[in-house]
Amino acid sequence: MQTLPLTLNTPRRRQPRWLVRGIARGLAAALMALLSSAGLETQQRKLIFQIGARTDEAGVGDCQGMGERWIDFDSDLTRKPVRLHALWLAHADVNAPVLLYLHGAGWDMRGSVRRMRQLQDHGFSVLGIDYRGFGRSSAELPCERSACEDAHAAWRWLAAQHPQARRYVYGHSLGGAIAVQLAAEIDDAAGVIIEGTFTSIPEVFCTLKWGWLPLRALITQRFDSVQRVAQIKAPLLVVHGADDELIRPEMGRALFERATVPKRFVLVEGGSHHDTYSVGKGQYRQALLELFGHAT
Repeated sequence: MQTLPLTLNTPRRRQPRWLVRGIARGLAAALMALLSSAGLETQQRKLIFQIGARTDEAGVGDCQGMGERWIDFDSDLTRKPVRLHALWLAHADVNAPVLLYLHGAGWDMRGSVRRMRQLQDHGFSVLGIDYRGFGRSSAELPCERSACEDAHAAWRWLAAQHPQARRYVYGHSLGGAIAVQLAAEIDDAAGVIIEGTFTSIPEVFCTLKWGWLPLRALITQRFDSVQRVAQIKAPLLVVHGADDELIRPEMGRALFERATVPKRFVLVEGGSHHDTYSVGKGQYRQALLELFGHAT
């Protein structure tokens, strides 16, 4: 398993066209809204979460065999009731550990079914949630605070439903940033897995071709994982594709370096932002065994 070699002078790679177009449109709209702080905030949230940005069906997995779950709670942020839609994928072993799956931007949980099944193959029962604004969850434009509040609610639900099970947190891409924030604020996780995750939104912005623009101070949805990762108390597995053109591998490495718990960094050669779970299946399994003592 390749765990450490990663040069910090990784050449810049072209961003996927759909992402570049979406960010360009969102940035232009944000610049036009600079005179209105509320407008700027809204544009950032739309840009970052990209609800429904990907409409093709190529990455949508088959949900057959998955159970629907509903998580209801009252939001401290909005003072309104919230209903989260979730998919439950049970492992055949009733004593298997359980894992909270936090997805990234663009797609709802349907775009994560294949990763969920892979994690089930690795020995977990998996609960995947849609944040507010995604899928069939409460219709509301999400923000950093609301998405993290949703993750906390799902974690409490998982603990109530499976009080005796070892419980893990998993996040992909933007979901990894949410997972880091959740894991930094709880003390009952058996382990944390983040895949294709960035250090912060401002640092991602700086990797884009217009990153020289003096806009970092205007970014309110910061998802500052590099500052929070040292607060995680559970063992941490960081996975990143060496060919990730969206989130540079050195960002994953930076999160790994800042963590103070038992940890592993897995660099998947040939892995992109979207397929490290399959390309690096063997590395994944070995890392789970070495770090958590768990693999099937």
